[in-house]
Amino acid sequence: MAAAIGILASAPGAGAQSAVGSQDTLNLPTELTMLTNPDPNVRRATAVVNGHVITGTDLDHRVALLVDANQSEISPEEMQRVRAQVLRNLIDETLQIQAAEAEEIAIDPAEVNQTYARLAAQSNRRLEEMDAYLISIGSSPVSLKRQIQGELAWQRLLRRKVSMFVNVSAEEVNELMERLNASKGTDEYWVWEIFLSSTPQNAAAVEANAQKIVEQLRQGGSFIAYARQFSEASTAAVGGDLGWIHLPQLKDPQLETVVGQMQPGQLVGPIAISGGYWIVFLREKRQVLTADPRDATLSLKQIQVTFDPAADATVNQAKLDTFIAGVQNMRGCGSADEIAATLDANVVTNDQINARALPEQLQNMVLNMQVGEVTPPFGSVQEGVRVLMLCGRDDPQVESGPNFDELMAEIEDERVNKAAQRYLRDLRNDAYIEYN
Repeated sequence: MAAAIGILASAPGAGAQSAVGSQDTLNLPTELTMLTNPDPNVRRATAVVNGHVITGTDLDHRVALLVDANQSEISPEEMQRVRAQVLRNLIDETLQIQAAEAEEIAIDPAEVNQTYARLAAQSNRRLEEMDAYLISIGSSPVSLKRQIQGELAWQRLLRRKVSMFVNVSAEEVNELMERLNASKGTDEYWVWEIFLSSTPQNAAAVEANAQKIVEQLRQGGSFIAYARQFSEASTAAVGGDLGWIHLPQLKDPQLETVVGQMQPGQLVGPIAISGGYWIVFLREKRQVLTADPRDATLSLKQIQVTFDPAADATVNQAKLDTFIAGVQNMRGCGSADEIAATLDANVVTNDQINARALPEQLQNMVLNMQVGEVTPPFGSVQEGVRVLMLCGRDDPQVESGPNFDELMAEIEDERVNKAAQRYLRDLRNDAYIEYN
């Protein structure tokens, strides 16, 4: 579907025809004369949702969570947009909690507190430190716990009202497994996502909002924070983390092409897809169903010699020549410490270092070495000259890939996510919302 949208958008006049069609449906005039303030965000600071009041304090506390996670200053214009979006999120959250309560789904405060404690532990804070920290940034424990309650209530409601009606056949799963096995040796990707739903009527506004989010992310904004506050995908609760995926799991040729061309650390979007806009960040990539050599655990000896910067250059050069010759005469790791002592060199041993932890320039070099070999010398007189000797290597296990049950769960999650978007849209349509 997304590929078809892309083809239509590239056709001459297709965009104009779509816009005219949506306007004809509503019979809107081509030129508008506004009789009141055209910017609703100026006055809509709070809201009453089906009788539940969202106060200005509620909004301030939730915005503070996003501001704290942002690594760059947010401009006044951007802050106004952020506050408007967070208010919409609070409205949706309220609708989700109310819908769960209507189904007699109650979230035990103990469960909320348990999740809150886990978040505190993940940030290396005790509970009292977490409370103080949230207050110090202008938020509150109550605000974060309310968000946790909303996420838990919505997940539980979806399991009761949506998940039980989602069916995935064994044939679908087996077909996907065949595609994955056929792609063995190709790349798989660790993807983070933000999804914003749209309709033909509000697509332009949603796309503009998505562009603003991308701008903030490029300026150092926290992807996890923006995903939790803005994304409408089921991955919002985990900061947009899709985990390791294979391109066929995207089940969209357009998205497969986009992600397949990305490099680790790259941010792309917004991308127009069926039902909205997608922002994607590629955290890392590796080989499908193939062990990545960079996951090998290495045993290394670092042999380093230091110099006196005040000494004559010829003296330091002679010391360097002696060091290089001595290193070349080493016979494996067993002789390294003894010979290093004669060279006035220091030896540091690390038996549990992951190849990925090495500077990229050294990774391929060390991974192509045999046990007992050393790298070429590197460094300078000022910082010292060193070599790395490979003393051992434990290669990673070959990844078996997702099994039948895992793939079925992924397909079910995708369908539940789409149904959840429709469900939330219905809740909005039926809601009584007053703005102050």
